[in-house]
Amino acid sequence: MNSEIKTISIFGGIVVLAVVFLGIIFMGLDDLPSQNQGSTTGVFLNINDSGMKKAPNLVGIEYYLNTTPEELEQEIENKVVLYDIWTYSCINCIRTLPFITSWNEKYSEEGLLIIGIHSPEFEFEKDPNNVQDAIEKYEITYPVVMDNRMETWKAFENNYWPRKYIADHEGNLRYDHIGEGAYQETEKIIQQLLDERAQDMGMQTTSNKELVSIEEFEHTPFRTPELYFGYKFAQNRNHLGSNEGFQPERIVTYAEPQKIELNKFYPIGDWKNYSDSMELVRNNGSIKMLFEAKEVNIVTNNYAELEIYLDGSPLSEKNIGRDISSDGKLLVIDPGMYNIIDSETSISGELEIIIEGKGFQAFTFTFG
Repeated sequence: MNSEIKTISIFGGIVVLAVVFLGIIFMGLDDLPSQNQGSTTGVFLNINDSGMKKAPNLVGIEYYLNTTPEELEQEIENKVVLYDIWTYSCINCIRTLPFITSWNEKYSEEGLLIIGIHSPEFEFEKDPNNVQDAIEKYEITYPVVMDNRMETWKAFENNYWPRKYIADHEGNLRYDHIGEGAYQETEKIIQQLLDERAQDMGMQTTSNKELVSIEEFEHTPFRTPELYFGYKFAQNRNHLGSNEGFQPERIVTYAEPQKIELNKFYPIGDWKNYSDSMELVRNNGSIKMLFEAKEVNIVTNNYAELEIYLDGSPLSEKNIGRDISSDGKLLVIDPGMYNIIDSETSISGELEIIIEGKGFQAFTFTFG
């Protein structure tokens, strides 16, 4: 009997560990379809590897920024091409831009062409004026094409923001990297493919192999996952803590919560539920949330003035976000992402956002 009990106990422990392990895996995968949160190792193919594919054509492009269709068609010929699939309100995409713009500056005259494929997550990201503003803000001078119908996204069989593909000068896809990170690895691939191009074209190769040196953002190992305000985006995620829940296309009066749970958000006041966001339908409202991270960002639209409090107090110099004024307020003018908490180390606490501005839209919270 004791032997049987011991065997059952061991087997039960193995089952529990397996369930926990699979849970961790699927939690990680659950974050990936929208905004990959960490660093991944890229996949590189040698020229003779089987399964190599040609880079697909850019299809369904509605707007060309920093270029024209004719110029891009000519420029892409015989170039090593880095395709950067991004969207301007994605914090993970934004963190990659200093590296990408540096590579453009360093290697464009050696045969590298960078093409930003802007595939929007939210409706306001389909506006070319908004994307143009982002291009100027992040000092992007390479071509950016607006893939508003996600046709080029589908042609690449992509599911993630951000994602980088690199094609050699003959148009073969040789490298694929999902998410942030692996910047040195990626730059070495760029150098290798530029060397191959130079050799094939009888050109002298560059001898400077020094890599771009930029401080990389370090994620905290445990942090609040991305929280979506839209009922469609939040499917299969239990991030809305309010008892009233999501009520598609309806105006809901959300009450002050009696209890706040970690990794959930609580709108307070009258909010209309949309597929990708919530909209404040009166002049005043608020949002509460219990989080753990060193960086908190909110993606918003429409003019509003926000007051930010952490554990009931205004933000301090140690945690005030880059987009917050010294008096602890955030003025939302342009649609996009705003940084509200910026700490050198991970912190946990209750965040309260007091909002003044009818029509204010909240799309998502992201964390670092």
